Amino acid sequence: MGLVQGESMAMRFFNRIGASLLDRTICASAGGTGYKYTIGARIGTDLEQFQNAKLILIWGGNPIASNLHFWMRAQEAKRRGAKLIAIDPYRSLSADKCHQHIALLPGTDSALALGMMHVLIAEDLLDHDYIAQYTLGFEQLKQQVSSWTPQRTAEVCGISADEVLELARSYGGAAQRGEAAAIRVNYGLQRVRGGGMAVRNITCLPALVGAWRHAAGGVQLSTSDSFPKNNQFLQRPDFLLKQGIAPRTINMSTIGDDLLRQASPEFGPKIEALIVYNSNPVAVAPESGAVARGFAREDLFTVVLEHFQTDTADYADIVLPATTQLEHVDAHSAYGHLYMLANNAAIAPLGEAKPNTEIFRLLAARLGFDDPCFRESDDEIAAQAFDRKNERAVHFDWDALKQKGWQKLNVPDAPFAHGGFPTPSGKCEFYSAQMLKDGLDPLPTYIAPYESPASNPQLARKYPLAMISPPARNFLNSSFVNVKSLRDTEGEPHLDMHPADAAARTLASGDTVRIYNDRGSFNARLRVTDKARIGLVVGLSIWWKKMASDGKNANEVTSQRLTDMGRAPTFYDVLVEVEKAPA
Repeated sequence: MGLVQGESMAMRFFNRIGASLLDRTICASAGGTGYKYTIGARIGTDLEQFQNAKLILIWGGNPIASNLHFWMRAQEAKRRGAKLIAIDPYRSLSADKCHQHIALLPGTDSALALGMMHVLIAEDLLDHDYIAQYTLGFEQLKQQVSSWTPQRTAEVCGISADEVLELARSYGGAAQRGEAAAIRVNYGLQRVRGGGMAVRNITCLPALVGAWRHAAGGVQLSTSDSFPKNNQFLQRPDFLLKQGIAPRTINMSTIGDDLLRQASPEFGPKIEALIVYNSNPVAVAPESGAVARGFAREDLFTVVLEHFQTDTADYADIVLPATTQLEHVDAHSAYGHLYMLANNAAIAPLGEAKPNTEIFRLLAARLGFDDPCFRESDDEIAAQAFDRKNERAVHFDWDALKQKGWQKLNVPDAPFAHGGFPTPSGKCEFYSAQMLKDGLDPLPTYIAPYESPASNPQLARKYPLAMISPPARNFLNSSFVNVKSLRDTEGEPHLDMHPADAAARTLASGDTVRIYNDRGSFNARLRVTDKARIGLVVGLSIWWKKMASDGKNANEVTSQRLTDMGRAPTFYDVLVEVEKAPA
């Protein structure tokens, strides 16, 4: 799913025929938007520098399961004396190995960051020179966070005021001592209503204490924008301009509702044909009951490019066998490190499998498209995947990259040591005029979840438990669930619940339970554990539906409501109830 197989020939084909565009929001568009409003681009601390930090906040993720490259460096930093603090509603495998775990309520990360800013300012744990030179809107920020006392923050986050104070003092104190303090923001925390604002608030912290001065300081959500991808060449959006076409955009996070919508002036024509590649939306998209109903339409023509007979492939009219990474050429950027990568084919394609690029070449030929770009080989595409005119990719040479396998971008060790933020002002923007233009609060604030006891007490009386569904240890989201050895290791779908919540429902470890709300339900095997805080259940995911005993997974209960910015899904903004499943 690199720049060649994921973003080139397919996009050229769809732009050439004027198909609906796809808003690829399902991963990190909320956090990415908040990040860019604040520091201008998805650029951050170099992965390889984390091992030199003296304090690392691991915020909203479980890198043992989902980011081993980072975890290796965090552990090296720990061996060198660094303090690791996990901020996560769930005591994950990673949190267990940190010095401290702050188990806040789901969806309250932005409030915790506001409380930290309050303490940093109140106790003058600031880098005044960095603030004066390289930030915009400090006085407005100071006023904005003045009411976010440790006590108020603690009440919103479900933690103690002492935890708020200690966290802020640890972070600000490290910077005051001239030590590198780094934050690794993971994607879990931005999958709630206020997810974009949460990442924005966290991203303000390094500029307050001057953490960007250190190569091992700052924050990383993503490094995606470090890579100068040659999208005009790869995707050919000019095809749309030449035809005078402005297609609508379909959000992949609302695919369930959109597949069920009728034609209307607002929506446009009914979706009548769909090509799915590099994805398994019936398993991974929110409110999967609606997604399945959409795919089940008899009048929907569906083509799926796949390696395996996934939940989505089960609904296809045509399944075309696609190659794996072992069988095709690709060029890769990254979102967690700074290396351009070559993916060389290890074997010839098996059976009738073809790369995505070849399938769309053949489709273009059958439709009579004679544009030269549809005849370019994968190597020819890869050779121009990165813009060599950009100084970051000045060393890019595809033939050399294929031989070596990797090439680091030409970037500074500390990206914002001397400011230079790619924002409209050139500074870290505590106050964002662009956000105001976009109808958002221009300053960091708190946006409560759609579904929580505090924000929606009426719903919580019916469904009192918050649910999050992070990746299971032995899968990569929904990838590899079909591998029997990994499935056997994982066991079966599990739900973790605090002993107090289990006792209140007369439930015990080993029970098969039904997790439900108004959107749907799924079954799982209960594990009673204090790894889940009171009021929280954790459904480790994403199982293929067909691999679960009841033919369902955790996305039955998630919603298609979107985040505050970035139009992203709210997978972790969910209230449910749990009962023993009928025999």
